[in-house]
Amino acid sequence: MNTTPPSHISRSPRQNHILAALPTATYERVLPALEEIILELGQVIYESGGQQDYLFFPTTGIVSLLYVMEDESSAEIAIVGFEGVVGVALFMGGETTPSRAVVQCAGRGYKLKAHFLKVEFDRGGAAQHLLLRYTQALITQMSQTVVCNRYHTIDQQFCRWLLLSLDRLPAAELAMTEGLIANMLGLRHDGMTDAIDLLQSAGMIHYKAGKITVLDRPKLEVRVCECYAVVKREYDRLLPFVKRPLDVSRS
Repeated sequence: MNTTPPSHISRSPRQNHILAALPTATYERVLPALEEIILELGQVIYESGGQQDYLFFPTTGIVSLLYVMEDESSAEIAIVGFEGVVGVALFMGGETTPSRAVVQCAGRGYKLKAHFLKVEFDRGGAAQHLLLRYTQALITQMSQTVVCNRYHTIDQQFCRWLLLSLDRLPAAELAMTEGLIANMLGLRHDGMTDAIDLLQSAGMIHYKAGKITVLDRPKLEVRVCECYAVVKREYDRLLPFVKRPLDVSRS
């Protein structure tokens, strides 16, 4: 399974919508400090309780935020793609977080030393408001994930996860094994297998060799629980500039 992003994709920090929405003066100040990075599948961006020195802005990859228990078991609480930033604790006043950040879908992005964004955040104004609105949207996603995992079926949870992932990717394919998905969602492997088989037999997805291809998104949107719509509405309300990215495979 290929876990590294294509090298021919045209790249720009503005493929991340938080960076693209920064005021021009703010963007120009942080641009020289942005460092392009490759996000490899399974890469740990930061550990639970560990010191965080950088913020990460995905452009074509997705990072999963996982809550880690004392026995090292974990469950996903949110995902971040081109619409957001990983490391909100750094500008919200904290230096660490109990979550672990792991690359869920390989791609690219940019990292920025925390100091640079803290300075811009402390200036107040449009940049601060943008980051606070994004943080509120992220908190909504975390809260709704807890509700979904408590009250909805495994296949509905899987549909929610798929749709949220698709909203953060330029294509309708995800390189992800069922075992890794089960670990992300905190589910038993056999339950995850049943959910994949159910959606595949209904013609919604095709799964083979660690790759999920979405065949019928409208059917997924019918089957998914209300949690997906709640999260999407809140992102659209707070961050109306977020749209599906342009086809980044074109130069």
